[in-house]
Amino acid sequence: MLPARRRILMATGTVACALATGYLMKQDSPYRNPNIATKPAIVSVQPASVEQIVTTEAMTDDKVLDSVQDITLTSALPDLPAPRRLPDAPLEGVNSGHGLLDGAVLPETPQDPEVPQLGCAVTATTAPAPMASVTLSVEAPCYGNQRISVHHSGLIFTEITDEHGQLSVTIPALSKNAVFVVDFGHGKGAVAMTQVAGLDLIDRVAVQWADRAGLQIHAREFGAGYGDTGHVWADATDAGQGTFVSLGRDDTFQPQLAEVYSFPRGTAGTAGTVALSIEAEVTQANCGREISAQSLERRDGNALRTRDLTLSIPGCDAAGDFLVLNNLVEDLKIAAK
Repeated sequence: MLPARRRILMATGTVACALATGYLMKQDSPYRNPNIATKPAIVSVQPASVEQIVTTEAMTDDKVLDSVQDITLTSALPDLPAPRRLPDAPLEGVNSGHGLLDGAVLPETPQDPEVPQLGCAVTATTAPAPMASVTLSVEAPCYGNQRISVHHSGLIFTEITDEHGQLSVTIPALSKNAVFVVDFGHGKGAVAMTQVAGLDLIDRVAVQWADRAGLQIHAREFGAGYGDTGHVWADATDAGQGTFVSLGRDDTFQPQLAEVYSFPRGTAGTAGTVALSIEAEVTQANCGREISAQSLERRDGNALRTRDLTLSIPGCDAAGDFLVLNNLVEDLKIAAK
């Protein structure tokens, strides 16, 4: 049961391209997440340059790869111990150039390196997935349990490989000629590219941020209320026509996270509006802070559009409430097919 009473608080926020913004606080919200970290955090997103954000389908692979500095696109071999230098003096018991004498002892053989030089190639492969998505698989046998950042058309999120150096994640595509860069840092990484079918039939809205800002996308399809069928978000129990994906791990160093909502416009059986909002729980980690985020939108088969968002979170006395920003992303207008 949702609370019948809501209180309105004042807050400030800005968005590139100057959108009017409305705010609403939900007190005692049923969507409160008790697992959000409470330690202080500074949230920031670096300003995006033209090279870092894919805004047209004609974006070249080189420009996408430039968004990850100094990455090695081929196998990344680990540093090995320096070879042990053999003694200059003749060894006792060695008959200079004529083989070993009885009782001769060879110099100690260096131990094998902890990480072998062979078999450490980092590879990334793709496979098609439903709703114009791509399953990205990473094989990095020498980098188990390691932080990895994934880049795709301006979307960035952090993950962790398993103990065998493997990672599999399904990513909603943002461009037809999709390029995915996986980066372990220090020049270690790989690139995968693929063609994405059916993307023009999907409307897609993503929001990404750094650290533990507690942002969420909520989509309420065709008049659905909070908690109803058609209310699509991270913890929805009843599916709507659209789909929701969370990307990234918040237990990594300097985490980068994203949420993506997708609606199959090309096969919609209902005409109407999908109301979209960005919401943020007020916690001890973000209260009283100004946080930065970014939206990435692809609608009606048009090119990807990005906007930088700046949100001012109320003070810590509002902890536990939710800040609702109704107009930072435009609602989807759906025509029945």
